[in-house]
Amino acid sequence: MKRILISFQLVKCINRNQLAYVRVRSRAGFETERRGSHPYIDFRIFHSNSEIEVSVSARNVRRLLSFQRYLRSSRFFRGITVPNSSNILDDDYNGQAKCMLEKVGNWNFDIFLFDRLTNGNSLVSLTFHLFNLHGLIEHFQLDTMKLRRFLVMVQEDYHSQNPYHNAVHAADVTQAMHCYLKEPKLSKSLTPWDVLLSLIAAATHDLDHPGVNQPFLIKTNHYLATLYKNTSVLENHHWRSAVGLLRESGLFAHMSLENRQLMESQIGDLILATDISQQNEYLSMFRSHLDRGDLCLENANHRHFILQMALKCADICNPCRTWELSKQWSEKVTEEFFHQGDIEKKYHLGVSPLCDRQTETIANIQIGFMTYLVEPLFGEWARFSNTRLSQTMLGHLGLNKASWKGVQREQSGSGDDVDPAFEEMDSDILPQEPRLS
Repeated sequence: MKRILISFQLVKCINRNQLAYVRVRSRAGFETERRGSHPYIDFRIFHSNSEIEVSVSARNVRRLLSFQRYLRSSRFFRGITVPNSSNILDDDYNGQAKCMLEKVGNWNFDIFLFDRLTNGNSLVSLTFHLFNLHGLIEHFQLDTMKLRRFLVMVQEDYHSQNPYHNAVHAADVTQAMHCYLKEPKLSKSLTPWDVLLSLIAAATHDLDHPGVNQPFLIKTNHYLATLYKNTSVLENHHWRSAVGLLRESGLFAHMSLENRQLMESQIGDLILATDISQQNEYLSMFRSHLDRGDLCLENANHRHFILQMALKCADICNPCRTWELSKQWSEKVTEEFFHQGDIEKKYHLGVSPLCDRQTETIANIQIGFMTYLVEPLFGEWARFSNTRLSQTMLGHLGLNKASWKGVQREQSGSGDDVDPAFEEMDSDILPQEPRLS
C-alpha cells in the first residue's frame, strides 16, 4: 500500500473511514504498528528542505555503512578472515569505539562521542554488545544476523531529524539501563529473561517518535490518537512498533508462541511505564513498597515492577549525568519543544506548555523538571538501591540544578523562579511525551 501523505491543513478532515488505510499486521490477536507510520501528517513540513536533503543523505550513508558492517560481520561469523581495510581512519575510529565499549558500565559514558565513533550507529553497536556481554545470544540461541538486522531496523525507525527523541537517546537510555541492571540488588536476582526484556524495551521505548507530544497528536486529530483513544498514545505506538519489528526480524521465531506472546506483553508493560503522565501513580506504588519493606525480588512480579521503575529512571536520567552531557541533552530536548511550539503558532493550534520559545527558557524548564519529576523519582530509587551509583546520580542532579539556577539568576536576576507550567500541571494535563528523557 502506498504511503498516504496529506497536507497539514487537511489534518482535521480525517474521519473514521480513513482509518481503513492504516495497514497493521495481526497475529495471535495482537495488532502491531507498521514501519513508517503517521500517514496523515507529512512530518517533513517540520523541517526545511535543506534539513530534509541532509537527513536523506545522512541516512543513505548510514545504510551504506551498515551494509559494509554487515558484510564484515557476516564474514567474521562464517570464519572468513577480513582483509585489512585501506581506510585507516575508519579502522581507527572502530578501535576507539571498541575501547569505549569496554567501559560501557561507567556512568560517565559519553554517548555523543560513541555515536560519532560508530558513524551514527550507536544504538546498533551498543545494544549488540550488551546482548553479548550479558550472554543473551548464547542463552537464547539467537541468530546473530537476525539480531543485527532487528537492531538496524530499530535504529532506522527512529527519526534522525528529531533533536532529542532519536536513536542516540535510545542508545543513552539503553546504556543507563545496563548500569542499573548491574546494581547489586538487581544483578543477583534478575534472570536472563528479565535482562532480555529490559534491553529490548530500553532500545525501543521511543521507537518511531514523531518529535511532537501527545496533546499535539490529539488536537490535530492524528489517527494514532484515535486508535489509542487519547491514552498513552505514543507509548502504545512505540510498543506495537517494537513488536512489529520483532516479528518482522524473526529474531525469536524459534521460541514457542506462548513465550513470544509473553515477551511482547511484558515489553509493553515496560514501555508503557515511561508515560510521564503516570509518574505519580508509579512513584506512589514504589514509595509504598519501600515504606512497607515488602519488595521481594524472588517474586517475578516484583522484579518486573522494579524493571519498570528502572526504565523510568533511565528514560529521564539526563539531569543525573555530568554537566557536560546533561547540558547537551537539555538543549536538545528544549529545541524539540520549541520546534513543536513554532508549528503550533504557525497553524494557530495553541502553544503547548513548555513549547513557547518566547516565554520559556532552558533554565526554567530544567529546574522545574528536576524539582517535580527527577528528584522525587531518583530519591526513591536511592532508597531502594543505596549504592555509589545512586549517590553519584543524586550528586550530579544537585550540581546541575545549581548550575541552571545560576544561569537563571543571570537571566532574570532571581534564583527562586520555577517554571509555572510545572506547578500548574496535574496528571491529566502533564504532557506525556515532551519527556525530557
